[in-house]
This record gives sequence, structure tokens and C-alpha cells, in this order.
Amino acid sequence: MTTKEKILTLLQKEDTVLSGEKLAQALSISRTAVWKAIKELEKEGYHFEHLANGYRFVSADRYDQAALAAALPMIPTIQIKDAVESTMKEAKIAALDSGLATPALFLTETQTGGHGRFERPFFSPKKQGIYMSLLLKPNQAFQELPQYTVLAAVAVAEAIDALLMKKTAIKWVNDLYLDGKKICGILSEATSDFETGRITSVVIGIGISFSIPQQQFPAEIREKATSLFPGEEYPTFSRATLIQEIWRRFFQLLAKLPDMDYMARYRQKSFVLGRTVQFTQQGVTYEGIAKDITNTGELVVETATERKVLSSGEISLERY
Repeated sequence: MTTKEKILTLLQKEDTVLSGEKLAQALSISRTAVWKAIKELEKEGYHFEHLANGYRFVSADRYDQAALAAALPMIPTIQIKDAVESTMKEAKIAALDSGLATPALFLTETQTGGHGRFERPFFSPKKQGIYMSLLLKPNQAFQELPQYTVLAAVAVAEAIDALLMKKTAIKWVNDLYLDGKKICGILSEATSDFETGRITSVVIGIGISFSIPQQQFPAEIREKATSLFPGEEYPTFSRATLIQEIWRRFFQLLAKLPDMDYMARYRQKSFVLGRTVQFTQQGVTYEGIAKDITNTGELVVETATERKVLSSGEISLERY
């Protein structure tokens, strides 16, 4: 065992505080070596209390494949990597493997090229967010597909509400907000078979800012984005716990189809309905009141002259 593994073992065995001196004596090393090992462990996702009289193990926020597999039996394939370009790309490459058991979940600690809609980069600091994509192979016609982005948004929002005990809100169609700032983006992409016209695969990408201190966000998004735990405090639950809660809720909603209850819950979560929004179509900017969200996820906007039904694109509000 390495020094840090020995220190971790000692601290996990004790429910009390162990001083740096006691740890050093037990392992015949210096207190400086203890301090360095603690810092290394914290970078790997372990949390300790730093007290005047020593250290106490608090929790570990690391992805354990066996634990996730046991908690999510409905997902037969779970792949975890330390770093990838994006989990969406990992899932799309995996979709070409006809022997892969699906649904398949792809997780990473950081993304070097994560992005959202319109190819906008997604800030993905290591071990401070949840970056994951789910691969499904529905083999359905496009019109038969459920609204995966909407289903995922409801599952994520309600999972966060339950664990964080705060109320999230949804901006049509794929962004989640907390305390007026974005915390999550969701992106769904489908691949079809040209000959049959059926959807062969769907990838749902979810990026959640989990425990990023507010000052670490890039300056250009610092006022618009936040994380579930933006301060220096330890999270009250782990990323793995949230991941399990999200996918349990997602598959429960999926199993209830064609029940459209999830659309009612999506509308209740929307902070867009009833507000003035702006959007651009074919180079023309429109303004109107967001009146409804249809059962197929389209936004209905009443302008001064006509009713517009938006199936995609982006809307802006003066302020949330």
C-alpha cells in the first residue's frame, strides 16, 4: 500500500479525529508527508475535515463502477473514464458496436471538448461536475419517439429537488436553473437508418455543474451559471447518488409511457410560460408571450400579430 492508501485506511477506520502527529508516528513518516498525502487524496475525490486537532474522514465522491451497476440494473453497460473529449462522442462511437448491451451509460471526470447546443463549450472542471451520456437503441420511427430531452429534464430537475431540497426551474427546452443561474444542460441526438427510416440510436447528454466554486467559473459565464454547491462547503450528497436518482426517475417516466404526466410536470417546472420571450427565425427577431408547451415539446408563443410554434432554436428573456 502507498502512504496515502495507508492514511486513508486509518482515517476511514476511525470515526474520530486523528492528529497529523499520530498518523505520522503510526506510519513512521513526517507530518509534512501526511499533509501532502491528504491533499493528494482530496484531489481524487475524498473529503476530510481539517480541524485544529487533526483530520477526520467525511466522505468519498468517486465513481465506483460496481456500485453504480448494482444501483442501476436497468443500464447493463456503464463505462467510466478519467477524461474524454465528450461523453456524447463516446456514446456515438459505441452506437456502432452492434454487440453492445444497451442502454449504455458513459461517464467521465472531465471533458476536453464538451459542448451544448450550437456547439457552445460546456465548462467541465475535473471531479467538480457530472458529465454523462446515455445511449439508447429504440428502433422506432421518429414520430414514435418520446420527448427524451423533456423526460431527462424532468428527471434531473426532480432528482436535484429531492436531494438538494431546493426548487430548480427549466428554461425551454434543455437548460436547468437554480437561484436564477444555469446549473445543467441537456442535449439529445438521434441517428436514423436511411433505408428503413427508423431511429437506430439516441444519445442523451447531460452536464451538471456540481461543486464548482463560483469564482472558478470563466468570467464570461460567472454571472449566468452556478453549481449545486458553489461555496467551499462539502456537498451534502455525492455525484454518484445524484446520478442514480436521475436515471431511476428517468426510466420510471419512460416505463409509464404513453402516460403524458411528465409533460405536465415539465410545464410546472418551466419559468418561461407566461413571460415575454424573444427568438429569431430566418433572420427576423420576434417578441411575444410564451403561452404553452405542447405534448411534443414545442413552445407556443403569441406575438402581436400571430401565433408561433417553435420546435427548436433558442429563446431569450430579459431576466430570470
